[in-house]
Amino acid sequence: MAAPEFISVEDFFRPPTSAAPSISPDGTRIAYLAPRNNRLNVWIKDLDSNEEARCVTAEENRGVHDFRWTGDSRWLLYTQDGNGDEKWHLYRVDLDNPGAEAIDLTPFPGATVVHFELPGERPGKALLHLNSRDIEVFDLCELDIATGAITVLAENPGHVAFWMCGPDGDLFARTLTSAGDIEISRWDVDAATLHPIAVYDGADYPMGVLPVRLTPDGSGVWIGSNRGTDRTRLVRLDLTTGAETEVDSHPTFDLDTRGAVSPVLLSPLILDRRTGELIGARYLGERQVVHALDPHFAAVLENLQKLSDGDLAAVSSDDTGQRWVVTFTHDRDPGVAYYYDHSTGAHRLLFRPYPHVDPESLAPMSPVTIPARDGLSLPSYLTLPVGIEPVGLPMVLMVHGGPWYRDSWEFDPAAQLFANRGYAVLQVNFRGSTGYGKAFVKAAIGEFAGKMHDDLIDAVHWAVEQGYADPDRVAIFGASYGGYASLVGVTFTPDVFAAAIDYVGISDLTNFLRTIPSFAKPHTANNWHLFVGDPDDPEQKADMLARSPITHVDRIRTPLLVIQGANDVRVVRAESDNLVKALLERGVEVEYMVKDDEGHGFANPENQIDMFHAIERFLARHLGGRRE
Repeated sequence: MAAPEFISVEDFFRPPTSAAPSISPDGTRIAYLAPRNNRLNVWIKDLDSNEEARCVTAEENRGVHDFRWTGDSRWLLYTQDGNGDEKWHLYRVDLDNPGAEAIDLTPFPGATVVHFELPGERPGKALLHLNSRDIEVFDLCELDIATGAITVLAENPGHVAFWMCGPDGDLFARTLTSAGDIEISRWDVDAATLHPIAVYDGADYPMGVLPVRLTPDGSGVWIGSNRGTDRTRLVRLDLTTGAETEVDSHPTFDLDTRGAVSPVLLSPLILDRRTGELIGARYLGERQVVHALDPHFAAVLENLQKLSDGDLAAVSSDDTGQRWVVTFTHDRDPGVAYYYDHSTGAHRLLFRPYPHVDPESLAPMSPVTIPARDGLSLPSYLTLPVGIEPVGLPMVLMVHGGPWYRDSWEFDPAAQLFANRGYAVLQVNFRGSTGYGKAFVKAAIGEFAGKMHDDLIDAVHWAVEQGYADPDRVAIFGASYGGYASLVGVTFTPDVFAAAIDYVGISDLTNFLRTIPSFAKPHTANNWHLFVGDPDDPEQKADMLARSPITHVDRIRTPLLVIQGANDVRVVRAESDNLVKALLERGVEVEYMVKDDEGHGFANPENQIDMFHAIERFLARHLGGRRE
């Protein structure tokens, strides 16, 4: 069999030529991301003419990733932080004034915007979750987009995680009670008090109840609920009675709630651009399933799904619901964008983000199910090199972050790079991963460095028993929780792995929880405190230290590569510094890469390229794969 075509690190990690298109509400233009001076910026192009696209932002330090059209198609809003510090500011671009610079609408030192939306019933306004008054809490603010004036609609009493504003100005909140339960409440503006409407068992929702979206008439909330079931389904919560009514569900899949991790990830709710009414819902198993909840969208969806054999990703339409711009998730041909006119049936390819990479040269990502030692089924994905007999291969075990996240069928440039270099790649949705029911998530309570790690080891043994992997040439690689899992791998099971890569990972669970951002600490009851412990409790602290790799550095003998962003506010630099220092004092082999202009994961392409060149060399040296 012929070895696969060699694809450079640069081709995998340089910015896409075009990405993330969104049609304007008036249906005349698209906005999309494309490089300018090696940074993703927002470009505008007319849909019905051959005029050249023009760049409307001028970000040179870090690329843009989250932008929105305003309802009148006059402005674009986007967020930007500084060197990965996650202090997000909201910027405005005036599309009627091409020479004007972007305006920082939230120029408050140390503050951040964690959520913003553009409600159709408030033209010219944006609603912000902003902590400019008190860095530890987020108030609900209304922004006048044209003038920049900000009005505080509700001051956070200290335990509100999310605000909602109805069409008549009624305010609602998602809060966390002292007992750790989640309440949906009505906010009394005059008395500045909350009145509970419904309560959810917090232990069933480690990342909170998601999604939470007001219906356009303000009388209800669409919620992803698992009350009385194992699976998360879509319900409508009546804001007068507190009663739930099922809106939609899937017999075996959870509602896709990955959007809880980041605003740039897809919402499970597909809404009408003009009215805000619910027209579709996303569910995720091995692949995505979209349920159309509106006859017009059902007809549109049928035609959209004919455009690609991938999964429907970003969807935007004009206000008439006739002109659509969509992208698709795919394991080998990601982000392909199409324009579709429902009134005529006409469609055309807008772009492929990575035209320099041939999809046929990439490796398919195949769903597999792996049995854990206690009988739990672990939904996983296996990526095998193209053109190489899949027997006795060196293998990279890639561990996702969170841990309340999941791997899914998609293009992963790291996995594709490893497969191109001759490695099998295994991605395991270990217990605690979301999307497989609440029992699967709660099976991870108290199991950090325990059964969660056993799941990974069982997956390695499965790959060896199936003949895919050489047991003497297995590496573990992960970011954030995945970095912690890599460190657990080389401290708790040092004989399993020939190499390990810790990317912005946790080495000390107690220090990690003490150094997370102050505004995040009140919301840890149902995730970190429930699953791992509270470092302020002496008994729990002792258990957390026992599960922390920093406590067991004397066991590390596996070659280790540690990668860290200096400005990381989630897993601070000390997590890596302290580990590396302890290893160097013992004379253990460790490579350490720190980037001073990055945070929790590298965003700038030159840093990503530098990092994966280092990873490529590291794996080649210890596992024997190909390298440039």
